[in-house]
Amino acid sequence: MKLDFIPLDKLVVSKANMRYGKKAPDVSDILPTVRSRGVIQPVIVRPNCAPDGYEIVAGSRRFHAARIVADERRAGGDADPDAAMLPCAILDDGDDADAIEASMIENMARLDPDEVTQWENFTRLVREGRKVEDIAATFGLPDLTIRRVLALGNLLPRIRDLYRKEQIDRATVRHLTLASKSQQKAWLALAEDEDSYVPTGHQLKAWLFGGQSIPVKHALFDVEASGLATIADLFGDDRYFADADAFWTAQNEAIEARRAAYVEQGWADAIIVPPSDHFSTWEYEKAGKRKGGRVYIDLRASGEVTIHEGYVSRKEAARLAKAESSENGGVTGHKPARPEVTSTMQTYVDLHRHAAVRAALTGHPAIALRLMVAHAIGGSHLWTVKAEPQSTRNDEVRDSLDNSKAEADFDERRRAVLAVLGFSAEEPTVTGGNGDDYGIVGIFQRLLDLPDTVVMDVLVIVMGETLASGSAAVEAVGMEIGVDMARCWQADDAFFELIRDREVLIRIVAEVAGETVASANAGEKTKTLKRIVRDHLDGTGGRDRRENWVPRWMTFPPAAYTARGGVGTVAAHAKAQAAREIERRSPSDDEPDPSAPGAAMTLPDPDDESGADRLAA
Repeated sequence: MKLDFIPLDKLVVSKANMRYGKKAPDVSDILPTVRSRGVIQPVIVRPNCAPDGYEIVAGSRRFHAARIVADERRAGGDADPDAAMLPCAILDDGDDADAIEASMIENMARLDPDEVTQWENFTRLVREGRKVEDIAATFGLPDLTIRRVLALGNLLPRIRDLYRKEQIDRATVRHLTLASKSQQKAWLALAEDEDSYVPTGHQLKAWLFGGQSIPVKHALFDVEASGLATIADLFGDDRYFADADAFWTAQNEAIEARRAAYVEQGWADAIIVPPSDHFSTWEYEKAGKRKGGRVYIDLRASGEVTIHEGYVSRKEAARLAKAESSENGGVTGHKPARPEVTSTMQTYVDLHRHAAVRAALTGHPAIALRLMVAHAIGGSHLWTVKAEPQSTRNDEVRDSLDNSKAEADFDERRRAVLAVLGFSAEEPTVTGGNGDDYGIVGIFQRLLDLPDTVVMDVLVIVMGETLASGSAAVEAVGMEIGVDMARCWQADDAFFELIRDREVLIRIVAEVAGETVASANAGEKTKTLKRIVRDHLDGTGGRDRRENWVPRWMTFPPAAYTARGGVGTVAAHAKAQAAREIERRSPSDDEPDPSAPGAAMTLPDPDDESGADRLAA
């Protein structure tokens, strides 16, 4: 390679150049520098068939910027001959692959090309005989990166063009690589129809797989030997089973084989936990084979299987410990030592200590608060606390909740509380026996080290987890706080799918689009009515956008659309409102108003005999 200055009129952009095209490239970022300093770094050229001509392999943007500056100076009367010369590094007249590589190395080190442009040039290198490994080594990129870019060649040109123009995102393109050509065409048809819903992102994967996608990595059986059809992510990251039913047939056989193998190994039993249930480690204790430990095979609807070896329930663990203690006593032949106190004396001591502690606790509300939170988290034989399961059999409803802003915000706060309490970030809830070996005491000790503000943060999450869905309590809290549903909810596919009542749907159209539109479309199909609502909420189809709409059922306070009743939310709100009205009634003339200013609750002094009598009464 040699260096020389070549006149601009002797240069053309080579077709091997990465940025070759009819449209001139954007040079706005380098033009000021070229105006003030000229082109400092040589462009890479090679001779072409024109007399004394050269074609630019790398440096198209510098060439176009230099031409603009030369034209500006000529128009201004400055005929500086140096402005019409460009510093060039001249390649030997070699093959196209060398020229393409030189162009890509130059350009990728400066202005990053889009992935479609990379695909076009990597494909040209492959056609010139370069292997993926060679391309990766040349550009210092992993093989997988090159294969991902080359995978774009399996997409329809129209989809690649949309990706180049950033009209679809990377997640959507990645899932489209899983689609057959016919599925790609069907997706494009939806994308080009303004009245159709176009699945994108994770929703696109559900659309491609008919609602369920099971990764190959979850299979317990030999996938290749099974002969089951799989669909590979052409980016090289994931593979999925084409037939979910066939997967579960093979997976269940493998699970049963695992179960039988564990029993043969000497475990007391191997229990399969179906996807509808969940194995909670805090409800069990570790136990080896010799102590009757079982194996629990925990299944998930995604196909994932988690195996927990050596567990028994807490009750069984206590029974085994008692039996072992009795057995050891029989083996040694020694009579158990007589306890220092009788059982009745122990009861006497316990009751008096309990009385003293709870009397003293009345003067320490901060301690009582922490103890109460510990009980709400860990439970006891006097406390039964359950987390709201948020159960539903409808997958669309479950996905809608999981993807909601409110659920994401609560989960973020929950994870922070789990971290503060020293629990695993993988625990699904704070409530429900997440304590260590010391149970309530361990949680209580942690809470003692926390300031009041943090304890209140913990209490908020515990209360949120144990607040019953659909209860009057939800309505009471929502009204008291003033919850604005529009800030954390918007109509999604699951919502529209669940609207089946035509009368209700017409009232929703009237609410969103106005009475005139509702009356004009009263005879239309429900599909058309739903589309009208969607268009107004999205501001598409030439309709005015309706901001922050929430259906009457979900507002605080809620309301019904018809006089037929049957709205559980409205009924729950009525209960909460009734309780609210009772508490706000004016007190009778002969009873003091406990809520009046200056009113306070005074407990009798236990040391005062008359006061003690009143307290007992």
